[in-house]
Amino acid sequence: MADYYLAQANVARMRAAMDDPLMEGFVARLEPFNALADASPGFVWRYETEEGDTTEAEAFEDELILFNMSVWESVEALEQYAYRSQHVEAVQKRAEWFERMDKSPLVLWWIEAGQVPTVQQARQRFDKLWQDGPSPEAFTFRYRYPPPAVAESAP
Repeated sequence: MADYYLAQANVARMRAAMDDPLMEGFVARLEPFNALADASPGFVWRYETEEGDTTEAEAFEDELILFNMSVWESVEALEQYAYRSQHVEAVQKRAEWFERMDKSPLVLWWIEAGQVPTVQQARQRFDKLWQDGPSPEAFTFRYRYPPPAVAESAP
């Protein structure tokens, strides 16, 4: 078992409320994409409310901000799901359902295996990324950092 797993959180500002007809295409894909993630190699955990809802977290004050958080065995496993599975369809169509953000909609960070990140921790990681740019504590696919054990043992 790995010493560290990758936590990821992403946000998107919806063009309309989830029950608006504009969001029907996204809502119809949400459950299948969650099932695809759950079955993907390297998937560890996904944030859900006690009722099993993946869209109800209020990490931000804006009701139109959709929040998602999950844990993966590696950056590569998450990247495989996000960009090399059927999920890429949602990435390609995101402009239909979500506004373009002026800040990174994704933050990545390493957690010890067995830990479960909180919504508050994700918000803190977003704040760090948005204020200070990528670092080992809050990074993106473009600016990656290795897990602490790898970084500490590197020559």
